[in-house]
Amino acid sequence: MNHTIELLVRSVVIGAGATLAMDLWAALLKRFGVPSLNLVCLGRWIGHLPRGHWIHERIAKAPPVRGERLIGWLGHYSIGISFAALLLAVFGLEWARSPTLLPAMFIGLVTVVAPLFILQPALGAGIASSKTPRPIFNSMKSVATHCVFGVGLFLSAYATAGLS
Repeated sequence: MNHTIELLVRSVVIGAGATLAMDLWAALLKRFGVPSLNLVCLGRWIGHLPRGHWIHERIAKAPPVRGERLIGWLGHYSIGISFAALLLAVFGLEWARSPTLLPAMFIGLVTVVAPLFILQPALGAGIASSKTPRPIFNSMKSVATHCVFGVGLFLSAYATAGLS
């Protein structure tokens, strides 16, 4: 398989698998009463970007965007795929052909920067959820979720290591 095609295919498969692992984690947490990111809010934020509105005081109070649920889901999986591409860019296709846990966990932990310092402030929750009632809990939940994402990166790569 062509190097570029393999990189793209592995990024999509590994990223989608890791994002699915995150979604299963969020569903488990929800069963215990622990809320997670509402992808409608992500979709609303993405929908406002082309209008030049990057930061919101409270995304839930921002005007709805047509198709925001679908936009949120597509954005969520696109971000996961992009992070998998980052993993492959840093550690190479050889890692994907013979994956180990440490590089995947490293990328999982590095990617927690995105929600803590970009998305949460942009949605109105403040840096590291500082404007929420439980900022430390919410930040630790983000770290745990991105650790799950890292495990998902590894498991997805392991499951597809034989692709050629």
